[in-house]
Amino acid sequence: MLMLIRGGRVIDPGKLDGIMDILIEDGRIVEVGGQGSEVGGQRSEVRGQRPEVKVIDASGKIVAPGLMDMHVHFREPGHEYKETIETGCLSAAFGGFTAVCTMPNTNPVNDNSQVTEYILKKAGLADTVRVYPVAAISPGLQGKGLCEYGDLKDAGAIAVSDDGNPVTDSQLMRRALEYAKGFGLPVISHCEVLDLASNGVMNEGAVATRMGLVGIPNAAESIMVMRDIALCELTEASLHIAHVSTIESVRAIRDAKNRGVCVTAETAPHYFTLTEDAVQGYNTNAKMNPPLRSMQDREAVLEGLSDGTIDVIATDHAPHSSIEKEVEFDIAANGIIGLETSVSLGLKLVENGVITITDLIAKMSTNPARILGLDPGIKKGKPADITIIDPDITYKVDAAGFQSLSRNTPFDGWNMKGRAVLTMVGGKVVFER
Repeated sequence: MLMLIRGGRVIDPGKLDGIMDILIEDGRIVEVGGQGSEVGGQRSEVRGQRPEVKVIDASGKIVAPGLMDMHVHFREPGHEYKETIETGCLSAAFGGFTAVCTMPNTNPVNDNSQVTEYILKKAGLADTVRVYPVAAISPGLQGKGLCEYGDLKDAGAIAVSDDGNPVTDSQLMRRALEYAKGFGLPVISHCEVLDLASNGVMNEGAVATRMGLVGIPNAAESIMVMRDIALCELTEASLHIAHVSTIESVRAIRDAKNRGVCVTAETAPHYFTLTEDAVQGYNTNAKMNPPLRSMQDREAVLEGLSDGTIDVIATDHAPHSSIEKEVEFDIAANGIIGLETSVSLGLKLVENGVITITDLIAKMSTNPARILGLDPGIKKGKPADITIIDPDITYKVDAAGFQSLSRNTPFDGWNMKGRAVLTMVGGKVVFER
């Protein structure tokens, strides 16, 4: 059967922007044309008959290359009560994502080909969105050696990271960058100086002092960002900085890019939407690492998104059950879920004039794919991985209705505008609102 997406505003950053129709056959895009160009008409004539066509009316909506979240935690194997690969993929599809990159801090850690293959097998059984496993930099995330990057890549790993743990040994990080470069694997860095973060549980500042909580200074992140930029410059390898949250980090990344250093960066919706004030009342759903920062830091992140210093918006989707969250703030687990609210929060940036809708799609689709060596896009011959977004729909966030197994979000009950209404992977509609 042919499928026709009709009359939407097709945006493929740097390539397409206009009201167009897209014809899909056998999971691939076969024609893209301006509205009224009779897309699909010639194919009907060649066949001598009008084939069955499923028409998707995209009028008034945005049609984008499939969104990609390059930073999620699906907890399988090891902590399936928080999230499985199947439920994580469903959550991604409902959020408008056609692809996700799963971080390696599972149990066992994704530090060998068998675990990578297991993740891909489970993703295949889920049969919804594409899953690209990120493998560990070091065995067990312990920072005491390097994993077998060649074997991991052959098994399907798309990048390496010790996310959740920083690589504290600078020599090991240098070798990781050099070794990964030989296999064309980007290194995703969790930037944290543990000695400075110590036993901190939120941002260091007046709010933490008033609440009687131990704070984490900005320098705990920015010092490691600067170190890794220096190592990136030394090795000329590809470095990606995860979950940027501080003004100093944004400045360092901007300066490095201006010097031509091969560094890219991401932030998460909670860092450009919330500040440390969200923690007041000891709200454990606002506890994360790096922590929510000051208004000054939030404004710096917004500026970094606006001027291109920050390339990617990723959720850092981190599911936890009530067992880990409904406890004293000091001992609560870090992290929030984000797949099903990310598009809406990103559209708020567009509404507020921080970035354009084209910039948003680039940061949530084509930029992460490019960084990871993929070649996405709405083009003849490409797999039909497509996200359709309704920018005008309004709704109230109801975490109880999420597809994720977990409910740890600070956005429950928020009124939102705009969300994904259809997610298509390889021509198959895996979610339609």
